[in-house]
Amino acid sequence: MPDVGDLVTARLTVDPADETTTASLTVTRPDGTTVSPVTTGDDDGAVWTAPVSYTLAGLWRLSWTVAGTGASVEHQVVSVGPAPAVTVTGRVYATTTQLAEILHAAPPLNAVQLLTDASDALRDALKTAVYDTDDDGMPTNPKVAEAFAEAVCRIVEWWGETGDAVGADMGWDSVSAGPVALSGRSSSGAATPIAAGTLPPRAAAALQRLDSCVFWTGVVTGARRW
Repeated sequence: MPDVGDLVTARLTVDPADETTTASLTVTRPDGTTVSPVTTGDDDGAVWTAPVSYTLAGLWRLSWTVAGTGASVEHQVVSVGPAPAVTVTGRVYATTTQLAEILHAAPPLNAVQLLTDASDALRDALKTAVYDTDDDGMPTNPKVAEAFAEAVCRIVEWWGETGDAVGADMGWDSVSAGPVALSGRSSSGAATPIAAGTLPPRAAAALQRLDSCVFWTGVVTGARRW
């Protein structure tokens, strides 16, 4: 699958074909705009090529129109992925550098997406946490920011260990952080979702030291909430 920025050579084989065969290409971008690159024929009209530059992520349609011998219309849909992300953006609580330091290993190639998903999971799990933030919703207290970063990295670590982004850790006894609590051991393979106050043990443990920085409440008024 190509990514944004790739320049590829589109290719069409026509059979039957002869010196009367011609082919044109119309490329429809994901935003609906079109472009008609220059086509080049070879092998007495049996092979046609054209350069296509993928500038947007999404679905592209390549429509070949053949005239003369072998007249036909051929369509191909190409899925183009975004350029791989290497830096986090938005309300993501940890960087790939912090993840590498937590894992003591090189981060996975999809680390940015994992950290983004883990940050969403953390917010979903701790909906009653109230703390100071900037205008973008990021914690301003260094201790809170550090704990959030570690918790997010521990969620990613847990996903890697269990192979299940829904969660299936079977090794905790008792861990709590504010209203979040884990207890008991499970010998079954049943998955436990990271939601409704449930976090992996190491992620929850990272939040335990925040009692003096985070106010936990079931009802939030007059303060910024996660």
